[in-house]
Amino acid sequence: MLDQALPAALFSLALVFARIGAMIMVLPVFGEQYVQARFRLVLAVLLTLIIAPKVGGLPVLPTQPGQLIPLIGGEVLIGLAIAGIARLTVTALHVAGILVAVQSGLAAAQNLDPTQGTQSAVPANFLVLLGTTVIVLSDLHHLLLSALVESYRLFPVQGAIPVGDLAELATRTVADTFRLGVQMAAPFLAFGIVFNVLLGLMNRLMPVMQVFFIAMPLQLPLSFLLFALSVGLMIEVFLDRFVDALGPLIP
Repeated sequence: MLDQALPAALFSLALVFARIGAMIMVLPVFGEQYVQARFRLVLAVLLTLIIAPKVGGLPVLPTQPGQLIPLIGGEVLIGLAIAGIARLTVTALHVAGILVAVQSGLAAAQNLDPTQGTQSAVPANFLVLLGTTVIVLSDLHHLLLSALVESYRLFPVQGAIPVGDLAELATRTVADTFRLGVQMAAPFLAFGIVFNVLLGLMNRLMPVMQVFFIAMPLQLPLSFLLFALSVGLMIEVFLDRFVDALGPLIP
């Protein structure tokens, strides 16, 4: 009896771990590049042991090894799709930071983005790190854990994968992410338009004046002042949209 029960129990844990492990790998806060892979693995295993007893409707161990591929592959796909929605929402901070960098003249100042592992503008890195920190401080990462649990209610194991619905949701999330990034950087877009129009008028009125040497010393302090005044509102808007984006995935 033990020889029959042990493989079935391990198979059930493997199914749950496939979805949870895929989500932990991509979710913001938990799946960042600066989080050690060992910590993510331990967290995924612990969550699997906690959630697996509460998951109903798990299939029995298939008799053919080839039947394991669609079961585990479907679980991984669902996990990546759900976590990808949350990850795309955080990308709005990166979009807003790039726009801020372009309008403030800091686009050339780049350093390593620890969340994506690539070079990015300094304002973008600051906003992404600030937004991730505020998510943890405001306990919104609990919503991510709730999405883990509720995913089994929305997408049961061995159920039909709604590929069309997931694709539509991903497309809408990408559009909303870009629009949110532009809305967060709207003060800097208005500042850039007004500032460049004034510089153009000064150049037309005084062609001999070196506009570039006057613009840079003014653009940087004004941009920092505007950023200090608007960063709180930017993060507040982001948190509201972050909760709205996870709304369909949590009760």
